[in-house]
Amino acid sequence: MSWLWAVFTVLAAGGQVLRNAQQKELTGTLGTVGATHVRFLFGLPFGLVFLALVLLATGQGLPPLNAAMLAWSAAAALAQISATALLLAAMRERSFVVTTAYAKTEPVQVAIFGLAFLGDRLSPGLALAIGIATAGVLIMSWPRRSAEEAFRWRPALLGIASGAMFAIAAIGFRGGIRALNDPNFVLAATTTLAFGLIIQTALLSAYLALFDRAKLIAICREWRPSMLAGFTGAFASQMWFLAFALESAAKVRTLALIEVLFAQILSRNLFKQRLASREALGILLIVAGVVLLLNL
Repeated sequence: MSWLWAVFTVLAAGGQVLRNAQQKELTGTLGTVGATHVRFLFGLPFGLVFLALVLLATGQGLPPLNAAMLAWSAAAALAQISATALLLAAMRERSFVVTTAYAKTEPVQVAIFGLAFLGDRLSPGLALAIGIATAGVLIMSWPRRSAEEAFRWRPALLGIASGAMFAIAAIGFRGGIRALNDPNFVLAATTTLAFGLIIQTALLSAYLALFDRAKLIAICREWRPSMLAGFTGAFASQMWFLAFALESAAKVRTLALIEVLFAQILSRNLFKQRLASREALGILLIVAGVVLLLNL
């Protein structure tokens, strides 16, 4: 069962790429905030269904929520809202796959935050795997069109900031799962997911109701594509949380760099974006880092 976290991570990475692609399509009609809210508003019903199924299957009640769990999860929920909005904003500046790569500087930040807040220590092998895979991400992120594009700070800043917020969210949700201290890791992970989605849906719904009611109405009108984005988002989150319940956030988010490979496949088939030789080198380094990680 020691490999189970890796299976959950691969499933989560695939689901997340699909959700990002669906949100990218919605950004044109709903804007950044609207497309961000789709993930939570339409993901919440599925998150609650997942929780109901787990409770039914285990025959258990909800684990008691404590102050530490609530604090970790609330902080993570806020960070994830910010991360998603920053990622979608970055996607408007650069190609789908390169934007995903910018955000994937996250593992280094996860390792630092995990050590600082959760005491998740790094072995030399894990540090090397993170370094190799992140180097691949940075190589992929380097623009191929012109020297001028290399100094475009806005997309780089948005992507890296998104990665930082995702790192904080990963550490926060892992902290929330651990704070529940429930022997059933599936129940602990699913409870934390549902609580996080409730916070995120309430906050963004209230914001849009107060400051952009027309956008909230537009989201409801786009319910068909939004429902699919909500499901893929909730599914990906469920897999992430199960992985976080079993393994350190640094290992989970480093393996998650295979998302870049999935994004490349999707870009070639959906967005017709081609792969540069430098991006191919970056992908090879990511694969090398992931192979090392799985053999630790």
